[in-house]
Amino acid sequence: MSKFRNKEKGELPAISTASLPDIVFMLLFFFMVATVMRDSSLMIENQLPSADQVEKLKKDRTIFIYAGKPSSQYKQFGVEPRIQFNDAFITVEDVQSSVYQGISEMNEELQSKVVVGLKIDKNTNAGLVSDIKQELRKANALKVMYIANTKTEKL
Repeated sequence: MSKFRNKEKGELPAISTASLPDIVFMLLFFFMVATVMRDSSLMIENQLPSADQVEKLKKDRTIFIYAGKPSSQYKQFGVEPRIQFNDAFITVEDVQSSVYQGISEMNEELQSKVVVGLKIDKNTNAGLVSDIKQELRKANALKVMYIANTKTEKL
């Protein structure tokens, strides 16, 4: 007689699911912290010019204005360079009111420190940029920065 009996059925024990909610909430928390939300979707082609001296500023006090040709999804708007603010195309005349709207949506302590960031496609003509700057002067948004890539092209 042997002390050990052979099991006739080799059934596996049930899997414990006690730690499953902990794992799910840990993954949920990780993705909530690690995910970056996009402010607005780009409706134009935007190849930024390159620069060798670039300074990074905080985005909490920045309003972005984009300019460039409409992307392939928005070809119904033509091929001429357009101005985009948030998720809408605007005209040069609407720049002033859009800047006022963007400033009013900010915290009160940041409203006096607002900086307008211009993300202008490198193939956009200077006349449109000049018109945008004139409208920014009318809106008293005098702190303007040009957004550029840090890569320098070697010829």
